[in-house]
Amino acid sequence: MTNIAQIVNVLQSMILTNGPKMLLTPTYYVFQMYNVHQDATFLPMDLICDKAKVRDNREVPMVSASASKDKSGRIHISLANIDVDNAQNITLDLQGQKIKNVNGRILTSASINDHNTFEKPDVVKPASFNGAKIEKGQLKVNLPAKSIVVLEVE
Repeated sequence: MTNIAQIVNVLQSMILTNGPKMLLTPTYYVFQMYNVHQDATFLPMDLICDKAKVRDNREVPMVSASASKDKSGRIHISLANIDVDNAQNITLDLQGQKIKNVNGRILTSASINDHNTFEKPDVVKPASFNGAKIEKGQLKVNLPAKSIVVLEVE
């Protein structure tokens, strides 16, 4: 579940305005990409991945994931790679599901500091993702560094 208290012209805005100008932020696009999980059935998922030590020597997973099935039977899988330098290779076993097709969208940029401005409003925006392949009934995903990917599996 996600929540956002305020949407426009605040810290972590989804939308920024300046007079007649408006731009969509990366936060907006994350919410847009994740909306496929709304009104869908949660699918439990176990994820084993690399971990990194952060403040106070705590370990955090480099990838977070969620999955759901919509009313038409499509499965949506969201993957977020917080590693700013390294891609993660993910294998998903959708136990008992026959995978016919997979497509996806990715949100990433060349630099972790990239952001949208009024002069350049499309620096960070979703694009088609072709890094997921079906192999022997499993889904293999090459998840780029500093990226969010949402897959649709049929």
